[in-house]
Amino acid sequence: MKRSLLNNLSANILQLIINQLAGLVIFYILSIGLDKNSFGQINLALALMLAIFNILSFGIDQIVVRKIASGEHPKIIISLYLCHVLITGLAFYGLLFAGRWLFPSIDYYNIVLLIGAGKLMIYFSTPFKQTAIGMERFKLLAYLSVISNIVRAGTLIVLALMHSINLSNVIIVFISGDVLELVIGTWIFRQSTRLPLIVKWDKFHYIALLKESLPQFGVVIITSALARFDWIFIGIALSAVKLAEYSFAYKVFELSTMPLLAIAPLLIPWFTRLFKDNGEPDLDQLKLLARLEMIVAAFTVVLINVCWSPVIDRLTTGKYGLVNERTIFILTLCIPLIYLTNFLWTISFAKGRLKMIFTAFVIALAVNVVADIILIPIYKNEGAAIGYLAGYLAQTIYFLIKNDVKELNTVLYSLLICTGCACLSVFGAKALFVNVWLIVTGGVLFYLVGVVVARQIRLTDSEGLRRMV
Repeated sequence: MKRSLLNNLSANILQLIINQLAGLVIFYILSIGLDKNSFGQINLALALMLAIFNILSFGIDQIVVRKIASGEHPKIIISLYLCHVLITGLAFYGLLFAGRWLFPSIDYYNIVLLIGAGKLMIYFSTPFKQTAIGMERFKLLAYLSVISNIVRAGTLIVLALMHSINLSNVIIVFISGDVLELVIGTWIFRQSTRLPLIVKWDKFHYIALLKESLPQFGVVIITSALARFDWIFIGIALSAVKLAEYSFAYKVFELSTMPLLAIAPLLIPWFTRLFKDNGEPDLDQLKLLARLEMIVAAFTVVLINVCWSPVIDRLTTGKYGLVNERTIFILTLCIPLIYLTNFLWTISFAKGRLKMIFTAFVIALAVNVVADIILIPIYKNEGAAIGYLAGYLAQTIYFLIKNDVKELNTVLYSLLICTGCACLSVFGAKALFVNVWLIVTGGVLFYLVGVVVARQIRLTDSEGLRRMV
């Protein structure tokens, strides 16, 4: 049992690392190889298609995992899911294809259509991945998940070395990678599971599956819209060039939360045990964890902002550094809020407060959308960043108000102190120094001194951390 758990964990971590590295390679090559207009059009098409196909899942993907994990036969479940992706996927793409004649004036519509064809292949392959998760076949999931990214990253590296990165070649690479993921993934899935891939229409059971997924459907819509609404609105309301600039800053911001991605899966089972049967948790441990998270989150704010312009302009030959300096600063202010909302969300999830969590997502989406509509036309990319910050701020306030473990709300002070130290360190280092290395060193030292003086780092923390571990 332990060996199986270790193998599954290793396989899952490996595929996450491979996909993150491959995704970073793809993003970097496209950002420096394409002009801003083409890069922005590609990102707009990807944002639209990923959001739409995620919504088309209706939340069934997570229900499938739960049903198979609970013992229901994968053969029946995968047949229903295949019916769903074929019906919804083909219906949507038919409408998208018809739109080519309805919206002939949209110059990037052909790009959306072509990228959509590739993402349709990925959508068709989702039943295999979700079935693999439900069966706890994480090695199989790793094989299924990395095919497209490895093909795309490898091919783009070759094209970059040949100085052949252009919009047409990039689209061909994306579609080819997605088609190969479906074809190779189907073969690997069949060989590994020996399950028959039968598409059999069963109206009664399909409707039952849809009804079961309805509560999750609302969450899927909200998270999909929240994840990419700003990208889509910038691409439509402003220009592909502005989207190229914003998407680059957003991607770096997204990667900066990797430490949270590493610890978040560990918190759910731990918090669940702590709050099991309404027991009294060790509040000192939870307060220490929250404070340490705030220190790490704010330190990330310092590192990104003191390094941003010189490093990014050097890597992208002046394309995305200085032009994004204010945008990335605003986005990085979200990082401590993201850590705090994840901390409070995990407590609520462990206690089964799902309705409250749903409300929190609705509030964040509403604030973000309204702010984007008002601010993006005025302040452009900085307006989108402010809207994103406002959404997370509203969600954090709601979680703090609704949190029934009031003793933990003192973490708000750590958030304010650490974020304040980070901002002062960044501004102070840039005001005092000109040399890049002095700015970076000064910013880090100022921050560390600040959190020590403000008693966010204490001598007793090592003992508390040892007990926690």
